[in-house]
Amino acid sequence: MREIGDGNALLDIEGHRADVWLNRPDKRNAMNQQVIADLHAAIDEVAAVREDEDIRAMTLLGKGPVFCAGMDLNLMHEADAAVRDEFSAEANTLIDDIEALPVPTVAGVKASAIAGAFELTLPADFRVIDAEATYGLRETKLGIFPFFGSTQRLPRMIGLSRAKDLVLRSDLVDPEEAERMGLVHEVVEPGTVDEEAKSLADELATRAPLGMARAKECLHAAFDTPVTEGAELEDELVSEIWDTHDRREGFAAALEDREPEFERE
Repeated sequence: MREIGDGNALLDIEGHRADVWLNRPDKRNAMNQQVIADLHAAIDEVAAVREDEDIRAMTLLGKGPVFCAGMDLNLMHEADAAVRDEFSAEANTLIDDIEALPVPTVAGVKASAIAGAFELTLPADFRVIDAEATYGLRETKLGIFPFFGSTQRLPRMIGLSRAKDLVLRSDLVDPEEAERMGLVHEVVEPGTVDEEAKSLADELATRAPLGMARAKECLHAAFDTPVTEGAELEDELVSEIWDTHDRREGFAAALEDREPEFERE
């Protein structure tokens, strides 16, 4: 496990899985400019070494007992508009880059992910949450509204009506209810979040990496393109991988009733 930047983020690579950790446990992993910068550097490194290290899935986790307490309240209280513009630009680029990773990503939410921390989980492909975690937004109770992409991602994820409920009321959402509405994918016992998130990432890493990367590209395009154009993209991208070892291996394994051994080629 390596420290990234000033040590507010950690990166560990185990097998085909990369684990990125928020590492400010004495402050409940609350985010400030340096935490955001270090976390962004960790994500950039995952993207940079993905092929050489054969990374096929990634987790986003928090060191200590809490995933993340959100943005540092002192920073939010004292920041003028220029400072806010600066850290918001960096945070939104970080979130976009997590979303754009071609490998499946899993956020592990233990104890708390409120406001900015809640928004940090949204670009992950999967969210695993502690059954007792506090999860949701609070910004309209603080005189603002969410500005790390929630107003755009939530309607796409859970529908406009439910998104308005979460954003405008800024109430916490019970983990079981979050699962029912499709906001999280697994609710697990307290104390097991990190391992369950890693386990899910390891499972995803056994799937065809070339297929998953292109499937993500198609899925992300779904809300921005007409169905016919999206279907054309789908056909184009599956054609790219049709004559690969992994496609032949996948079907051969199915015919031979064994687990496939994908090689990302």
